[in-house]
Amino acid sequence: MGRKKISTTIYITEEQDEELKELSKRTKVPVSVYIREGIDAVLSKYRDVLPGQLPLIPKR
Repeated sequence: MGRKKISTTIYITEEQDEELKELSKRTKVPVSVYIREGIDAVLSKYRDVLPGQLPLIPKR
C-alpha cells in the first residue's frame, strides 16, 4: 500500500515546467513522480543535517 500524499504548492521556472512536461510526455511518467524523486534526492544528499537517532556511543 502506498504512502499517504499531501497536496502542496511549488513555484518552478517556465523552463523547468516545459522540460518536466516534455520528459513526462516522452516517458509516460507523471511530473509529480519526478518532483518527488527530486525531493528524495535532496533529502538523501543532506541526510546528515536532518535530526535522527543519536548513536549509543558518542563520537570523540
